[in-house]
Amino acid sequence: MAKILAIESSCDETAAAVVEDGTKVLSNIINSQAKLHKKYGGVVPEVASRLHAEVIDSVVKEALKTANCTLDEIDAVAVTYAPGLIGSLLVGLSYAKALAHGANKPLIAVHHIEGHICANYLSGLTPPFVSLVASGGHSHIIYVPDYRKYKVLGKTRDDAAGEAFDKVARVLGLGYPGGPSIDKAAKMGKNRIPITKPKFHEETLDFSFSGIKTAIINYCHNAEQKGEEINVSDVAMSFQDTVVEILTDNTFKGVKQAGVKKVCLAGGVASNSKLRESFKQRAQEEGVEFFCPELIFCTDNAVMIGAAAYHYYLRKEFSGLDLNAMAFVPIED
Repeated sequence: MAKILAIESSCDETAAAVVEDGTKVLSNIINSQAKLHKKYGGVVPEVASRLHAEVIDSVVKEALKTANCTLDEIDAVAVTYAPGLIGSLLVGLSYAKALAHGANKPLIAVHHIEGHICANYLSGLTPPFVSLVASGGHSHIIYVPDYRKYKVLGKTRDDAAGEAFDKVARVLGLGYPGGPSIDKAAKMGKNRIPITKPKFHEETLDFSFSGIKTAIINYCHNAEQKGEEINVSDVAMSFQDTVVEILTDNTFKGVKQAGVKKVCLAGGVASNSKLRESFKQRAQEEGVEFFCPELIFCTDNAVMIGAAAYHYYLRKEFSGLDLNAMAFVPIED
């Protein structure tokens, strides 16, 4: 039995959790800055890091209190070290290193994307499988042959899916974050706006969302110049359906390429109801098991970091106090 105290601060959520044996959630505390950043239309890095510093101590203490355990009962301290906003990462990492050193506990460094994937272990998923990781900063198709092993099959060549959702939502006046607002608006719309999909070589599983985003922005600007009314729900649905179709098609091509019978969603965009529905339907059609985390574990949280860290703990793969935060590190490294 291993209890891991996990800390996540890669963007605008200050999160801490206590996870037992990689799957049992004893606490899950998240302090979100979304409302504050909303007025800026996106995350302001300097503001985010300052707010992390203000609340991280209370968030960690609340995680321990909710789990009904002391620091002495913790077996290891895990923390996100990359990728993410460097200032935000440094706050969580510095706190975790000080805590691990002071309490004489091993320190475990976890890759943020790996954490998102491992959130699916809470739902009973085991390797091998293929995962789509889609968020504001990432859009990857990843083959996971075993615990702690990752191979990128495809990724975005420009904007991440979540980033495109945010930018389109801003143009439509739906605010930040864009994913939930577009998902909601699309439920009342019709897919009637033709959007050209990017064309790549048939063998690639890469994505490109910049052109789709630009097509929507141009459609809205042209309508405004002509004095035409924009049906926000129709635009939202047309955009969302196009993105979801591309994400689904490429991921299931990856499932066939890897020769596996399990597929999962991970990351903030995995909260999108249309994407979850699309994956579930395609999985049934192709005889593949489909997994996705509970909604609370799709967006940034520390439980996913604890779930990933457990497999480091079993192998005694610990980090030294010279561990540094990194804005970008490929998951395959």
